[in-house]
Amino acid sequence: MPLTLPDLPYAKNALEPHISERTLEFHFGKHHQAYVTNGNALIAGTEFEKMALEDIIRKTTGDKDRVGIFNNAAQVWNHSFYWKSMKANGGGKPFGAIAKKISSNFGGYEQFLDEFKKAGATQFGSGWAWLVMDNDKLKIVKTTNADTPITQNLKPLLVVDVWEHAYYLDYQNRRPDYLTTFADKLINWDFVNSQLS
Repeated sequence: MPLTLPDLPYAKNALEPHISERTLEFHFGKHHQAYVTNGNALIAGTEFEKMALEDIIRKTTGDKDRVGIFNNAAQVWNHSFYWKSMKANGGGKPFGAIAKKISSNFGGYEQFLDEFKKAGATQFGSGWAWLVMDNDKLKIVKTTNADTPITQNLKPLLVVDVWEHAYYLDYQNRRPDYLTTFADKLINWDFVNSQLS
């Protein structure tokens, strides 16, 4: 089946105290698993059954008759990318190629951070804040619900999930605190650099 639940790149308690094991049990074990299960049920016996995940997403985006397939497939992709965007003892200032790119595109790390956190904090309702490459330029974009930059020919480098299930057990209604912690303690800059290259 094309929709699979990936292994987490760390133990469920590895991101504590910033993201609790309980949050990951629900977020990964229940929400992400449900997108995989529901998506596979929707594509069973269809032309999408043998397609790669990204192809399913691109072929169903904007199709009102296939919105269920799109939502589940895109959420599988978005969540898989989100897990890789974090690591234990991550966060802080970037390094390597992405640090140079952030400096040249945003004028410095602080300017990038302000814009990235603002995107996450001002995303109304459920969604995502992304750092992407648009041709050769870095941009920050936000998407609602299951939308994903790969349908806009943008290359994702980093994402933070701002659906409430991503942070509510740990931060309740304090989304800005979650975003600050994500930036200061969790961003996996090694992964971001790997996406840049």
